[in-house]
Amino acid sequence: MIASLRGQVLYRTATTVTIEAAGVGYQVFVTPAHAMQLRLDTEVLLRTHLVVREDAWTLYGFQRPEELEIFEHLITVTGVGPKSALGVLAHLEPEQVARAVGEEDVKAFTAVSGIGPKTAKLIILSLAGKIALAPAPGTTTGEPSSDSGAAAVRRDVVEALLGLGYAERQAAPAVEDAAKALEGEDQDVAKLLRATLKLLGPAGSRS
Repeated sequence: MIASLRGQVLYRTATTVTIEAAGVGYQVFVTPAHAMQLRLDTEVLLRTHLVVREDAWTLYGFQRPEELEIFEHLITVTGVGPKSALGVLAHLEPEQVARAVGEEDVKAFTAVSGIGPKTAKLIILSLAGKIALAPAPGTTTGEPSSDSGAAAVRRDVVEALLGLGYAERQAAPAVEDAAKALEGEDQDVAKLLRATLKLLGPAGSRS
């Protein structure tokens, strides 16, 4: 079992990152927001879950232990595979997952591509009483974003959306709309990406 991975970032896509540890490159699946935060040639520590199947061994990586906890709960639910579980965490913070379960908010889960009402209800039933998470840590860095920094965040979010299969003509306006909706709040890639995904819905669902 590979429980964590520390090493240098060699390569990244919208949904994966390759980490070199002890001379070996490991491909790890991560959320788009997480991928955009990882910089090439820097050392990172990922908490990981290894999925072993007959045809492949696949690693999934997380920044926070709460994310790994939610992921491991989700993949025990009938109809929720590792990619769908990662999709949930691309849309919702762990604390939002806990709140959605507690409030029996089916729509919070059906907003994730590949998860229908039946599976959403199974998630709520399966996770009820199993997750009790602390309040989300602050997302600010202590300094407000400059205009140039905000523009860089928006560009990163558009790039992540393109990697997820959205057309640029869909992605760019949606990012601007989401940024306006969050006006007055500190915006990082993760927060803006989640807000934009809520506006867009599954890739291909808008013309």
